Amino acid sequence: MSDIKIKITDREGVLHEVDAPTDMNMNLMELVRSYELAPEGTIGVCGGMAMCASCQCYVKSDHELPEKSYEEDAMLAEAFYVEDNSRLGCQIRIVEDLEGLEVELAPAEL
Repeated sequence: MSDIKIKITDREGVLHEVDAPTDMNMNLMELVRSYELAPEGTIGVCGGMAMCASCQCYVKSDHELPEKSYEEDAMLAEAFYVEDNSRLGCQIRIVEDLEGLEVELAPAEL
């Protein structure tokens, strides 16, 4: 099992440095849910289908991420609180290259 460290700032501004497994095909949204870094029902509402933007986050580090899919780009075009560094957590797979990734959860759309 190979874990990497990822830094996640929750919606209250608290920084968490978490272990993220690279061998479980998880995405960032699932990682946030597994560590309960956002209240249940406020992240991953669509189950990771890039259809709700509840897992929107701001990428703070300079990591090379995969290009946004059409679906991710379209969802972000309609979401609130979108910044230039916004991504959907459900579209970011946890892989070894993301060691040290730093993200901040976007505000909930409530």
